[in-house]
Amino acid sequence: MREIVFDTETTGFKPSEGHRLVEIGCVELMNHVPTGRTYHQYINPQRDMPQGAFEVHGLSEQFLSDKPLFADIADAFLEFVGDAPLVAHNASFDMTFINAELGWANKPTIPDAQSVDTLAIAKRRFPGAAASLDALCRRFNVDNSAREKHGALLDAELLAEVYLELIGGREPGLVLEEKAAAQPLATNVPTTARRSRGKVLPSLLTEEERHAHEAFIAEIGDKALWLKSA
Repeated sequence: MREIVFDTETTGFKPSEGHRLVEIGCVELMNHVPTGRTYHQYINPQRDMPQGAFEVHGLSEQFLSDKPLFADIADAFLEFVGDAPLVAHNASFDMTFINAELGWANKPTIPDAQSVDTLAIAKRRFPGAAASLDALCRRFNVDNSAREKHGALLDAELLAEVYLELIGGREPGLVLEEKAAAQPLATNVPTTARRSRGKVLPSLLTEEERHAHEAFIAEIGDKALWLKSA
């Protein structure tokens, strides 16, 4: 199964208020394992950068001024995503901006049903606990020391690790298949090899116990039940 973990950076909170995307970062997973394929793009929002947004991601109007417009990269983004589920933290925020930009570029929008919200998963698993990306990184011991500011690709990479922890890690079947490939099944090992310990374990019986057992067997003689059923 192919999945895309992604994150966005923007100029503000709502496209309806004139805010735009300024960065997209995507990480590809295949059967819950990162493939190494990523998609990353800075975008010219064609507007000023509010100070509050700049303090979050550090992307200035000047830095973004020579970057492509969303309309110029929309096809490449859609091609990378395909029909894979889109995994995001607070997915409704990112999907709202993605679909607004796609609509302005006269491109098909992405159904909300194609998205997976890790924030919702975290709140179900840990009700009442902090569920920000930083908080989940701390919970799962994911190293986020490089996250001085928000960055779409870095955050997508961190979220991919957090997502795999939230859903229980890599698919158990994959791990079992790898172990099976790495070593032969026990049924393929010769019987003598399977039974061999390599070293004889010492007896735990005392001499007194051994003599008592021998006397007991001698006393039973031919009255033993196992002899009658033979």
